[in-house]
Amino acid sequence: MAYSQHNHSLLDTSSFQDLHKPTVAIVQTSWNEHIIQKLSEGAIHILNQHGGIITHSLTVPGSIELPFACRRLWEHVSSHLPASEQPEAIIAFGTVIRGGTPHFDYVCQSVTQGITSLNLSLPIPVIFGVMTLENEQQAWERLGGPHGHKGEEAAITALKMIQLNRKLAS
Repeated sequence: MAYSQHNHSLLDTSSFQDLHKPTVAIVQTSWNEHIIQKLSEGAIHILNQHGGIITHSLTVPGSIELPFACRRLWEHVSSHLPASEQPEAIIAFGTVIRGGTPHFDYVCQSVTQGITSLNLSLPIPVIFGVMTLENEQQAWERLGGPHGHKGEEAAITALKMIQLNRKLAS
């Protein structure tokens, strides 16, 4: 199991000093709302620290719907908004908690494949902020507990990918 606070390169934000007004959209589920709220709060905290702008915020019922909503969001903004108002990354937040049926495995596989597919087809990164958990206690361990804060880590990843995309575009 990964301990994010021990992975200094993941959490290093020192290179963000020159990152000017990065734009991010957040797509999140309403399922397990109390957990999703903490993920989102962590991401917003990091984005605010680094001058990030949240261009859009969407809520979908569950994790299966995340890839569809991310794609539709991109299709909408890329055809209706100037580049300055478009997100440079999308963070997808969801939680899937194992139950007593194989449903957990199908949902996890589906959302993972969906977001991976988006990363290969969209011109902006879609950050995988979906926590796949055995139980709710594991969520709290990953929201400021011994496993770091996955919402903050998702925002740091988004900023690093925006930085990479900008570098490759210049």
